[in-house]
Amino acid sequence: MSDASHKITATGSNHSVGIVQPQHAAFTEPLALDCGRSLPSYALVYETYGQLNAMGNNAVLICHALSGDHHAAGFHAETERKPGWWDSAIGPGKPIDTNRFFVVCLNNLGGCKGSTGPLSIDPDTGKPYGPDFPIVTVRDWVNAQHHLMQHLGMASWAAVIGGSLGGMQVLQWSISYPEAIAHAIVIAAAPKLSAQNIAFNEVARQAIITDPEFFGGRYAEQGSIPRRGLMLARMLGHITYLSDDAMRAKFGRELRSGQVNYGFDVEFQVESYLRYQGTSFVDRFDANTYLLMTKALDYFDPAHDYGDDLVAALTPAQADFLVVSFTSDWRFAPERSREIVRALLAAGKRVSYAEIESNHGHDAFLMTIPYYHRVLAGYMANIDLTGSNQSGAL
Repeated sequence: MSDASHKITATGSNHSVGIVQPQHAAFTEPLALDCGRSLPSYALVYETYGQLNAMGNNAVLICHALSGDHHAAGFHAETERKPGWWDSAIGPGKPIDTNRFFVVCLNNLGGCKGSTGPLSIDPDTGKPYGPDFPIVTVRDWVNAQHHLMQHLGMASWAAVIGGSLGGMQVLQWSISYPEAIAHAIVIAAAPKLSAQNIAFNEVARQAIITDPEFFGGRYAEQGSIPRRGLMLARMLGHITYLSDDAMRAKFGRELRSGQVNYGFDVEFQVESYLRYQGTSFVDRFDANTYLLMTKALDYFDPAHDYGDDLVAALTPAQADFLVVSFTSDWRFAPERSREIVRALLAAGKRVSYAEIESNHGHDAFLMTIPYYHRVLAGYMANIDLTGSNQSGAL
C-alpha cells in the first residue's frame, strides 16, 4: 500500500529493466460495472518488461495496491533516482525474472496516473469526472485487465501476482477467469476486510470529505486541492502499514531538537516522518481516486455471492496458488492468509504457503527480505513454460 523503495540509479548495475515508457490502450466498447453504471469508453496506461515468448505463455500480470500504479520497475528517465514501486522484485535475475517472463503492470480504472479516472474528461460534460466517476470494484478492475490481456493478443497469464489490494485482484482473477491464469500469487492479502480495516478507511475518507477545500469532490473546478484531508488520510494509512517494532526501531521516541519544547509543533521524529509522507502524497495522488480505491477495498468479498462460503467462491479456480504473509502485518494478519489457504485446500486446489518473519508490518511485501525473495524466486523458477507442466509449487 505504501511507496517503500530503494534508491538506485537508472544506469546502475542492479539488474534493472532500465528505461521504460508507459503505453496506452484505448477501449471503445462499454464496460459494465458492478455499481449498475457503465463506462462508454476508457483508457488504461500500462508498462511492460521483458519479451513475450514464441508460445505466448510467459506473460505475468502485476496488480498494484491502493496507492500504486503502472510504474512497477525501471526508470522513466536517465536522471530519475527512484525506480518503480516493485523494482526490487522485477528485472533480470530478480524473483520475477524478466529474462524468462513478459511482465505487465497497469494503472487501474479510477486511478490518477493515466488510466480513466476522476481526473479524466467526462465525454457527456466536457469537464473532469470528479465525484461523478462511477464507483469501481475489484471485479471491475479484473474485467478491464482481461480486456487489456486480449488487447495485447494473449489468451492467458502464466501468473497473476499482487500484494495487499493487489492480492485481492489475484483472487478475483482466479474466480472470474479461471482458464486464463495458471498461477496465482497472493501476498499480504485477505479474503475480505475486517470491520477494523473498514473503519480505518472510513476515517481516512472523512478526513478528505470534510476538508473545506474538497468542494463535494469538485475541487479541480475550483482550482483547489483538499490537501489537509488527503495528508491526514495518508498519515493514518501509513501508520497501519508499519508495525510497532518497525516504528520503534526507526524512530523510538527520538526528538528532533533533542529536547521537549512543550508545544504542538513537530517534536518527535515520527511526527516529522508522518507529515513528510502526507505532504509528499498530496503532490502525487488524487483525493477522489483515494476515495474510490478505499471503497474498492471495502467492497471486496467474493464469498458474498456464494452464500458467504469462501470455499464455494474459490471452487471455480484452476490455478496453482502461492500465498504469502508476514508475521508483523497486523493490517492483513497471517491468519487472514491462512483463511485463504484453508479455503483453497478445502476446494481441492494446489497451494503453497509461506509465512515470512519480518518486523516491517504490512509494508513488508514491498521490502527486499531475503527469505521472502527466495520463496518468490523459487516459485517463479518452477513455473514450466514448455507447455507440458505448469507447476510452480515449492
